[in-house]
This record gives sequence, structure tokens and C-alpha cells, in this order.
Amino acid sequence: MSDPGQTPGQTPGPAAGEVAGEVDSDAALTELGYKPGLKRTLGNFHTFAAGISYISILTGTFQLFYFGVSFGGPAYWWSWPMVFVGQLMVALCFCELAARFPVAGSVYNWAKQTGGPHVGWLAGWMMTVATMVSLAAVALAYQLTLPQISSFFQVIGDGTGKYDAAANAVLLGTILIVFTTVVNAFGVKLMATINSTGVFIELIAAVVLIILLAAHITRGPSAIMHTYGLGQGQPLGYFGAFLTASLASAYVMYGFDTASSLGEESIDPSRNAPRAILRALIASFFLGGLILLFALLATPDLHAKELSVDGLQYVVKAALGETIGQAVLWCVVIAITVCALSVQTAGLRLAFAMARDNNLPAGSKLAKLHPRFQTPVLATCVIGIVAIAILVVNINQPQIFSVVTSIAIIMIYIAYLMVTMPMLVQRLRGTWTPSTEHFSLGRWGLPVNILAVLWGIAMTVNLLWPRPEVYNATGPQHWYLRWGGVLFVSVVAIGGFAYYWFVQRKKTGVLSEHAFGGAPGAVHGAP
Repeated sequence: MSDPGQTPGQTPGPAAGEVAGEVDSDAALTELGYKPGLKRTLGNFHTFAAGISYISILTGTFQLFYFGVSFGGPAYWWSWPMVFVGQLMVALCFCELAARFPVAGSVYNWAKQTGGPHVGWLAGWMMTVATMVSLAAVALAYQLTLPQISSFFQVIGDGTGKYDAAANAVLLGTILIVFTTVVNAFGVKLMATINSTGVFIELIAAVVLIILLAAHITRGPSAIMHTYGLGQGQPLGYFGAFLTASLASAYVMYGFDTASSLGEESIDPSRNAPRAILRALIASFFLGGLILLFALLATPDLHAKELSVDGLQYVVKAALGETIGQAVLWCVVIAITVCALSVQTAGLRLAFAMARDNNLPAGSKLAKLHPRFQTPVLATCVIGIVAIAILVVNINQPQIFSVVTSIAIIMIYIAYLMVTMPMLVQRLRGTWTPSTEHFSLGRWGLPVNILAVLWGIAMTVNLLWPRPEVYNATGPQHWYLRWGGVLFVSVVAIGGFAYYWFVQRKKTGVLSEHAFGGAPGAVHGAP
């Protein structure tokens, strides 16, 4: 930001450019009916770091590698490029939206602008709940890594008991969520500093890990064509097993919209957010894909049962040795930490955006900004408390990892669909007007948007499918566990929207303290 005492007429430097970007961004915000309130301090790398830390290459690959290999064998690797292509279509649509609407709570506001206030509310609600579930899911990743570094971190039991891992995961996850809640409450600058530092370490660690694994390759690339007979006897054969295993890839490549959700705290977000979204997704695809590929080619034994139990952590320690393996695992811990931090940050902006429109219970309190830190502290604490509650409720569930993870992904895919579908409707009606000055797909917009919608529908069905492998992997078998994903998502969607329609909808309107000009008004886009 420029010096207030800068001489008039002085040749504009980078600082002056930042001021111009800030003025343009504030103008875009006031056009939507909001007055600037959040602190605009984040630069290019900060927004990129927010997107890539949510995706978090090391967190996702290390957390669910075991799942992919268990149900798809080495050939599950092909789900990685499949998910990337589908999510790239979604990301390109989001880039147009980020350039057009540089505002906090990306998915909520995008759905509101393209589909109207009711669609916007449901998309924001689904995404907010999904973020809290995702925060719990990411926090569980500590259990898959820390006890492998040292038995000191297996606080509850020795890890051999039926509930030792699940209960200890809840303890470690709770500690992580308390940390991210405190950091987010203290302001975006502290969050961005920790997050960017963590992302820098994660990127270096990912590159080093790729090089080390490549140096220990013991077999040719044909290994990733092996299915090991998985899927035999099933109606869809290996394809069915592959779709189940694809959850391991689908879990990683989402959350890139976080780069835009910080739009009100970023400098020139209309220009920088679309770039950050694409860079985060593409970098994650290449780095994550190479880690998974070289891990499969470098593991001492593709038939080792440890692959389906300890996953990538086992490969790193077995192929690279104990010392190097431990160092890599500590980098994974850092990646998990900043991933959880970014997930909560994204959820906080969503909750703030909805509360500012008085679209949540106690909206004025949730949207209230701390006078010193300029963050909605109460909303931060609520998100953290709910995420911890999700963990505690599942404290004695051995299948907590796959269930919580799957439910989080489903709701996020549905929320994304509630953005891309109304956007497609606007394109077909000829009413969609992208920001040609910053980012536009031009004539490619329609086919890309169609593919994004088809991909979202296909993956939602795939993730909702009541597979026992995901929702009830261990006995006793219960129908309500197997249909847990469908039941939970239905309750959240139907129950939440019923509350909105009969109660909250009547109160909707931009809160006076957040409205441009200080006067309350109808939510932008409302009939």
C-alpha cells in the first residue's frame, strides 16, 4: 500500500499499483451492495497459497493413498488425471466468476448471483457445513502420520485396540482445530503468514520427495496397469472397484475456490484470484500425480499388506529409509496443519458472507468484526466447535476416516454443482456476462460449463453410492450406516432449507453495518 504522504504526480510504483487494485476491488464490492470491512492485505502468493493449502498435495496423498490401493490396486492412479480433468472444467468456470464477483464466500455469492437468493443460500449452507466436516476430516490426518513418527503421539492405548486409532485421532484432531481457531481469530495477516510459510515448505518437500522416490524406482511404469483382480464378481467388475478407489483422488482436488473466497482481503482479486485458482489446481495435479506414480514404482513390494494399512507413509519409510522418511513425515504434518488452517479460513469467509446478508441465525453477531483483528471471531469459534463436535460424536467409530471424508466431499461437489448449473442456465439464456477485462472463456465457455455440470453430477452419484466399503467397512453391518452419506446429506439439505424457507428467509437483507451507505437493503439478486 502506498505511503499516505506520497507526492502528488509522483511516478506510480508497485505501491501505487496496489492502491489502484484496492480501489477497483472496493468499487466492485460496493457495486454488490457491501461496504469494505475486512482488511485487504493479501498479495499474489498469499491467494495462491490459500488455494493450494486447501488442496494440500501432501495431506491428501498421504491420507488416502491406502484407500486407493486397497480398492483399486496400482491402477487406481488413473483416477488422478480423471479427477483433474473434471475439476479443471469446474475451476475454469470459477475463474470467470472470481473475476466477475471478487467477494468473500465465493460459492455462496456466486450461486446467489447466477441462481438467485434461494439457490445461493442452499449452496452456501451446504458448503459451510461441508467445510466444517472437511475440517474434521483433515484433522484426522494427524493420526495417520504422527504415530508413525513416534509412539509418543499414540496417547490413547498402544494402537492395537479396536478403538485406539479412532479415539486418538479425535484427540490429535481436536488439538489441531483449537490451534487453527486461535490463529484465524487473530486476523488474516497471521493466518496468511503461517499458511504461506507452510505452503512454501510443502512445495519444497513435495519436489524433494518426487526426486527421492524417482531415485529409488524398482519397476517400470507398466505397474500402474495392474488391477490384481480387484472387482471380480462385482456387477461392474474392475470399473466398480476403480470408482470406489477414485475417492482417494476426489478428496484431494477441491477447495481451489478458497483463493477467491479471500477476495475482500486480497489486492486486485479480479485479476489475481483466477490465476491463483488455476495455478493451485495445476500445481497440485503435477506434483501429486508424480508423488503417487513414483511411490507405486518405488515401493519395495506392491503386494505388501502395509500398503493398504499405512499407505504412503509406509512407502516413504521403506523406500527412503527411517531418517529421510521421518523428515518427510514431519513435512506432511506441516502440510496437514496449514491445510486445516486454510479449510477453516474458507469456511469462516462463507459463514461471514451469509451472516452479513442476515442469512444465518444470529447473523449480526456472527458477522461482527473484531475492532482490532478485523475478523469475525464468533464465527471462527463456532466453526471450530462444530468440527470438534463432529469428531467427538464419532470417537468410537473405527471407520471414521472414510465416512467423514466421503460426506465432506459429497456436499462440496453438490455445492459446486449449485454454482455451475445456474451458470449454465444463464449461458443458455444468453444472460451470462463475464468480465472480459480480467478472465473470460469466450466461445469455450459453453462446452466447458456443460462438461463441468456433467462431471459434477457423475461424481456426486459416485460419491453418494451406498457402498459398504466406504460407509460400513467393518461390522456390524447396519443399513443406516451404509446409507449414511445419503441420509446425512439429505438431512442437512432438506432440514437446512426448510429452516431457511420458513424462518430465515423472512429476515434476509444486508445488515446495516455492512451495507454500502450504511442503510439495510435487500440481498443483491433477491426478487
